Amino acid sequence: MIVDLSHIIEPGMPTYPGLPEPKFRVVRAHGDESGYAPGTSFQIAAYDLGGNTGTYVDAPFHRHSSGPDLADVALEKLAHLPGVLIGAAEEGPIEAAAFRSFDLKGRAVLLYTGWSRRWGGDYFRSGPYLTGDACDALVRAGAALVGIDCANIDNMRDPARPAHTRLLAAGIPIVEHLTNLNALAGQGFRFTAVPPAIRGGTSFPVRAFAVCD
Repeated sequence: MIVDLSHIIEPGMPTYPGLPEPKFRVVRAHGDESGYAPGTSFQIAAYDLGGNTGTYVDAPFHRHSSGPDLADVALEKLAHLPGVLIGAAEEGPIEAAAFRSFDLKGRAVLLYTGWSRRWGGDYFRSGPYLTGDACDALVRAGAALVGIDCANIDNMRDPARPAHTRLLAAGIPIVEHLTNLNALAGQGFRFTAVPPAIRGGTSFPVRAFAVCD
């Protein structure tokens, strides 16, 4: 079973405050047969969107100027990772104690808070978030990737942004704005969230999904 964990990208969709809404433009439309045989046409579009649109992955370069960009993050950090789903409260800090009973080494750690139910409503504000100690615990445990189903893995009222700072410094990609994580409850699964290999890329939308055992 394959479970889609991504929000659909479309014009008018919810976007992070201050970032641009996606805009799509048709470059060549169906019905334009110039240069082709009669009855043959192609639709080609251009897409203008921010990297932090929909469900997306942050490369270390997003936070650290010397960190790997989207082109240099190894696929082994993003694709076919054994996953673990960890439930957390829908509001407030997620502490290091949340991870004590889990083997996280080499795994995609997905934090299920239920916040994605607010998509399109009271979503883009600080809700659940990782504390600095929790991030240190994830780094020590050897997590390969960390994802969450809310607006920001950090406390949006904390300008130091410890989760982005510590996880990305350790080379751990972050996936934000996941959805449908409830479908993974009780499942063994492998997780994939691969962006294009963009030189100088910081963050970019992904089609995140899980393949369940």
